[in-house]
Amino acid sequence: MHKIERLLQTLAPKGVEFRKLGDIGEYIRGVTYKKNQEINNLECGIKVLRANNITLSNHLNFEDIKVINKNVKIRKEQYLKKNDILICAGSGSSEHIGKVAFINTDFDYVFGGFMGVIRIREVNSRFVYHIFTSNIFKQYLEKSLNTTTINNLNANILQNFLIPIPPLEIQQEIVKILDAFTELNTELNTELNARKKQYQYYQNMLLDFNDINQSHKDAKEKLAQKPYPKRLKTLLQTLAPKGVEFKTLEEVFEIRNGYTPSKNNPEFWEKGTIPWFRMEDIRENGRILKDSIQHITPKALKGKKLFPKNSIIISTTATIGEHALLIVDSLANQQFTFLSKKANCDLALDMKFFFYQCFLLGEWCKNNINVSGFASVDMTAFKKYKFPIPPLEIQQEIVKILDQFSLLTTDLLAGIPAEIKVRKKQYEYYREKLLTFKPLTPLNNKELA
Repeated sequence: MHKIERLLQTLAPKGVEFRKLGDIGEYIRGVTYKKNQEINNLECGIKVLRANNITLSNHLNFEDIKVINKNVKIRKEQYLKKNDILICAGSGSSEHIGKVAFINTDFDYVFGGFMGVIRIREVNSRFVYHIFTSNIFKQYLEKSLNTTTINNLNANILQNFLIPIPPLEIQQEIVKILDAFTELNTELNTELNARKKQYQYYQNMLLDFNDINQSHKDAKEKLAQKPYPKRLKTLLQTLAPKGVEFKTLEEVFEIRNGYTPSKNNPEFWEKGTIPWFRMEDIRENGRILKDSIQHITPKALKGKKLFPKNSIIISTTATIGEHALLIVDSLANQQFTFLSKKANCDLALDMKFFFYQCFLLGEWCKNNINVSGFASVDMTAFKKYKFPIPPLEIQQEIVKILDQFSLLTTDLLAGIPAEIKVRKKQYEYYREKLLTFKPLTPLNNKELA
């Protein structure tokens, strides 16, 4: 920061010039094509980047690439080039308008009709990219976009955006500082993804007992070949030497549907104290839930029993396969099926172990759907789904291992995600500070709107 201040005092003591984007670069809209011009062969067509290929954190995402046939008319300038700034110019959601990604190299992609490219001249394009990720640009968009342009960032709006142009040496120094933050965040995200893959590997290995089902004659031999951690393998060989028992869901659990009280009756909702869970609760608060966003009153029950704490909810319609462990007596909406251990079931089952098993059950649900009408899980088959119940000490050991990995990968209060959050805040703080300049001449307020 001190170096930047010295450079400003030396090279721009009276302030910096602000220029319209249209004066320092060009704005190019993307390729338009018809649905029937899309093909499935990556090798035989032209790859297209669209709005979903830019994340809200301004990175490229190549998971879902569209390919169009080579007969589509494409101008030379619609191919992406090194130092381009790719921007989302049209979307059904306002939060996606204006998100950007920086193109580090020439490559054989074009960009779709709801996208645009900002191609900068004279100025450091990476410096301009950081401005487009900042609150300076976000605030400009909020003032410029109205109800008629909310889904379309047109050329006029972009070309009139005022950009500070400090001397090149200052631009380069600012880019150096901000890129150091983004590089560190990239490294942390890479580390986090590696941990998640490691977690996924261990989760699948620890929860899949199909090879050592006690009904299989070769279960003992298969167990000897399994790459389990030493303590877990010893426990299995000691406590389940002939394999692991499997039970169906309906043998172990009371299975009930969720329920939504009438929204037209305020007595069911006003001053409610009973947790009532929806998918939003999982999205907002994770998979282990002790309270809900919305609550209902005792009158809303209308004779229905609450689901006891330590029940599992799993979505069997709409967003299928999502699940959570509820550690409070509660209800949920009809998107969910509740699984509560039967009172007369004497099997020792750690519900946290079954919670982890539900990641596999969720994947099974996605592959066993009745598609006639509204998509929903085949509930007859669901009740017959078999899952393993190893001895309790083994369940607890597996929970201990998976909890440790889960803490590292998903808990925002510890591990790598917390570090990423801190570094992101640091980057945003320095970005706003470094990109705020004293204008050389007073700016016209109308130009900023």
